[in-house]
This record gives sequence, structure tokens and C-alpha cells, in this order.
Amino acid sequence: MELTPAELTVLGLIIERARHGYDLEQVIERRGIRQWSDVGFSSIYYLLAKLERRGLVHVPEAPAAPKSRRVFHATAEGRDVAARTALALIEDPQPARHPLLVGIANLPLLSDREYARALRTRLARVEARIGAVQMARQAQAPLPRPAREVFSYALSLLEAERQWLATRAQVPHDGED
Repeated sequence: MELTPAELTVLGLIIERARHGYDLEQVIERRGIRQWSDVGFSSIYYLLAKLERRGLVHVPEAPAAPKSRRVFHATAEGRDVAARTALALIEDPQPARHPLLVGIANLPLLSDREYARALRTRLARVEARIGAVQMARQAQAPLPRPAREVFSYALSLLEAERQWLATRAQVPHDGED
């Protein structure tokens, strides 16, 4: 992979439209990108500098004053690298590294009652998350195709988890109410 997911996220937003760092932060926040990407607030300028050093973005003209915002534009190479990386990420399934799996792998540490309670708690939280994602999607309508696809995939994953949790949380456990 030529770019990390965080680099591709920032570069993709710049390809969408030339942006400065603060604008990137606003878009990331508004679109809820941190729900599925590891772009931290403090890493945006680090990522921009890294992309600029690699020649994937550039600032066409120097800012007039030291405090002026630098507007980053994607280079042709940046567009090519972003497209190749996006294609690889879409085509190549990666192993699931979900913290839930680590918890489940350590079930011997929990009683059946604790496990069942944790599943019910998680189910309630997943249902709340589904509602929040649906509201975020509706609040931003109409959405461009990439955003629609991200919301669709995220909701599909949450729905699959809800279904699994609902099945597992209903399994009777010794002494459960």
C-alpha cells in the first residue's frame, strides 16, 4: 500500500477540493470521518507535511503573511497514488482486528452472567450508534456518492453486529433472569 488510510483520507479530501488544514479539520468533523478513520486533530498538519514532502500535494503560491493559511492542492502524482491506494483498499480484504474479538478470546476471565450482561449492554450501545449514524447521514443529505457508500457500509457492519449480538444475548445462561 502506497498510503496509510489516514494519508489517503486527507489526500482524498484535498483531491475533492483544494483545502487548508483548518478546512480539513472542519470537513473531517462535519462528516464524522473519525468514526472510521484514525485522522486525529493533531495529525492533520503532520500528514499534510508528509504528503507535501512526497510531492503528492503542493501549495501553488506562498502565503502573503506568516499566519496566512496554506491551501493545499493535489498533484497529478498525488491523484495517481491515491487512486491506486483506494483501489487496493477496496479490492483486498484485510483481517478483522476488532477489540471485541480480544474480549471474546478472554471469556474464561468472565462468568456466563457477566458475558451475557456485557452482550446486552453492547447491543444497546450498537443500537444507539445505528441511530446516531442514521441521523448523521440524514443531516448531511444530499450526500455525494463516496459519503453515501461510507454510511451504507458502516450501517451494514453495525446491523450485522446487532444481529449477532441479539442472537447471542438471547442464549439462556445459568442463573440469568
